[in-house]
Amino acid sequence: MSNAQTQNTPAPSVVIAKMTSPPTAPKNIVFKKTTRDKSIAVYLGKRDFIAHVAHTDAVDGVIVLDTGYIKDMKVFCRLHCAFRYGREDMDVCGLKFRRDLYMTTLQIYPPPSGEKPKPQTKLQEHLERKFGDKAYSFYFQFPDYLPCSVTLQPGPKEVDKCCGVDFQILAFCAKSLSIDENISKRSSVSMVIRKVQYAPENKNFQPVAKITRQFLMSDKPLYLEASLNKEIFYHGEPVEVSVEVINHSSKTVKKVKITADQLTSVVLFSHDTYSQTVAQEEVDEQVAPGSTLKKDYTLYPIIANNSEKHGVALDGKIRHADTNLASTTILKEGIDHEVWGILVSYKVRVKLVVSG
Repeated sequence: MSNAQTQNTPAPSVVIAKMTSPPTAPKNIVFKKTTRDKSIAVYLGKRDFIAHVAHTDAVDGVIVLDTGYIKDMKVFCRLHCAFRYGREDMDVCGLKFRRDLYMTTLQIYPPPSGEKPKPQTKLQEHLERKFGDKAYSFYFQFPDYLPCSVTLQPGPKEVDKCCGVDFQILAFCAKSLSIDENISKRSSVSMVIRKVQYAPENKNFQPVAKITRQFLMSDKPLYLEASLNKEIFYHGEPVEVSVEVINHSSKTVKKVKITADQLTSVVLFSHDTYSQTVAQEEVDEQVAPGSTLKKDYTLYPIIANNSEKHGVALDGKIRHADTNLASTTILKEGIDHEVWGILVSYKVRVKLVVSG
């Protein structure tokens, strides 16, 4: 609440957890990417992998090889997670604005055990039947401590992602896994993937916040209560905010302001915290002394209304693919939050403007 003399007084706020939409039935789509020299092709059935707090979907795919191009080289497949806090082309005194969070590599060809790994999913079985001896399955499991994909939205004049956590699958030819090994760009291919947060709806919890404000020269207070009908909202859902005002004071309420704010903390690099309003409603409401107001308001915290805002956190970004506002960060118990790079949460705030 605020009046003409005091603009920074507390206002009720309730925390909302805004998750990704529930996983839908898989579509008959296969994503493919090939090296420049056509020696390696990577196939994935999806590029979004859901983190269910307790576990995360595994990355399963198939690599199809042209051994005539590869000859005596070996083929490797890598799952790579990195935190970037600057443009990819930035280099200051030999230091890159990038930090590797996780990297694991499998030797695909020739198989270290002498036998091709057996397919573990229906997609792998289908592709191995189609391509025969040229197909090699791979399988990666995300460690529990890895963050979800988050990207801070660049400004209108920025052509590249400047800050965020991203994942990619990399397949390449090399003679060995030596650090000094020079990977040929013609014989390597990378595919960006996303790890996105999902949580089932908790129907038993209803966030509520209350506050009373006592004014000078007024014997009785102004009472404000704000509540949500549930705690978790999926992307695209409207947020219903119930507001109740009981005015026992001598002041008149002139306006009600409701906002949904995204709070982003960059904990891995700068420990900065940013607040962005992603939805708002401002209504002229007259609540005279001795009267009450009880009304529901609707907010729409969606990416379509925030596509031009610099610094808004998004659920990763794959070129030419749709994304959402970043989901609320939910950490598994015992996980170090600093490893997650960027933490995201949401708050609904209700503020009353009263006469001076």
